[in-house]
Amino acid sequence: MRIIKSNQNNIPSLLREMKCRAGETDRKVRDVVEEILKDVREHGDEAIRKYERKFCGLSAEPFEISQEEMRNAYDDADDAFKQALCNASKNIKEYHEKQVQRGYEIQRPNGALLGQIVRGLDRVGIYVPGGTAAYPSTVLMNTIPAKLAGVGEIIMLTPPVVRKEGSGEIFIGVDPNILTAAYIAGVDRVFLAGGAQAIGAMAYGTETIPQVDKIVGPGNIYVAAAKRYVYGQVDIDMIAGPSEILILADETADPGYVAADLLSQAEHDPMSAAILLTTDEALAKKTMEMLRVQSACMKRKETIDASLKNYGLILICSTEDEMIETANRIAPEHLQIMTSEPMKTLPKIKNAGSVFCGSYSPEPLGDYYSGTNHVLPTMGTARFTSPLSVDSFTKKMSYTYYTREALETCKEDIMEIARREGLSAHSKSISIRFMEER
Repeated sequence: MRIIKSNQNNIPSLLREMKCRAGETDRKVRDVVEEILKDVREHGDEAIRKYERKFCGLSAEPFEISQEEMRNAYDDADDAFKQALCNASKNIKEYHEKQVQRGYEIQRPNGALLGQIVRGLDRVGIYVPGGTAAYPSTVLMNTIPAKLAGVGEIIMLTPPVVRKEGSGEIFIGVDPNILTAAYIAGVDRVFLAGGAQAIGAMAYGTETIPQVDKIVGPGNIYVAAAKRYVYGQVDIDMIAGPSEILILADETADPGYVAADLLSQAEHDPMSAAILLTTDEALAKKTMEMLRVQSACMKRKETIDASLKNYGLILICSTEDEMIETANRIAPEHLQIMTSEPMKTLPKIKNAGSVFCGSYSPEPLGDYYSGTNHVLPTMGTARFTSPLSVDSFTKKMSYTYYTREALETCKEDIMEIARREGLSAHSKSISIRFMEER
């Protein structure tokens, strides 16, 4: 992991490095994804069967996991795990309930009435990866805001778990932890399908899997490319890049805590970015030593080592203001403030997906439990976009009602603007309502 001193010359290159980690989607990946999506659009379940057989060895057609199976997974789950998920769900719900909007109405003289209606989407599809990336917390983070938004139906697609049991029988099903989370969060229907073909199924609909209005959830490069391709046919949450954390720390920070928090993101992916901005060179050196000590016993040490080598950085800044300015330019997914007065620093942060304040607010607190959403903008997109929220699952519709008297009070203004824009039919649409002879 590099330690460098900040200056105006190295910040632009740092920004380029951060934002180019994921790079452009390889042309070969795009070609494969386009072929799969075209096949699913034209052949539905038959195409899903073909690709599940090709990628997972699953020969049966796509099938639905019943509510009974979901309940059984919940019943069979360890009590401590169930309680942890239920507690986390309560916190997530409490946080997101504040985001619910009810719309509004404005009344003007002479009978004018206008307003906004907020409605949940009819159907949303959640993609949940399988294998080593099976995260029950992501089920909660995507489902609970959708439920609060009033989404009519929430379906979940996840790759089948295919393994041989001791008896030699083939087990085909879903990670029970994922099903337990789906049951607690209130997912309506669960289907077995993964990869780009699952995204296509939700975007276009098949004989078995219904078409949705929006697709959310993480996935590999093929899933991300598929989501990008179908955007416009359906809405999507975002195109997320590799995970990232940026920590602001002064001399009061504990280097053991700082190192542990950097490692918590580095273990996600070899392209994850872990960055420390500090005004204290001694802290930088102590953190480096703690990174070596702590990473030595981590299960995902190989991933951590690659992440820290390629995208890990400790940047020594001259002042706290320089730290903050640099952080705002990077616009990280996760930002931790580990300074003497973190709540005084918080108002100065303009660009970040989620901010964690103080020594006892590590990023995993938000990943799993506090209630803030962990589906966050990456790759600098926190400059202009926001975390997943209740708003992500709603649509807003405006309405207008004017009486004749109300329209008469403003007709000359409307016709004047229409004439200036050269749109005579617009003007006529107003004037005809006040002509005695037509």
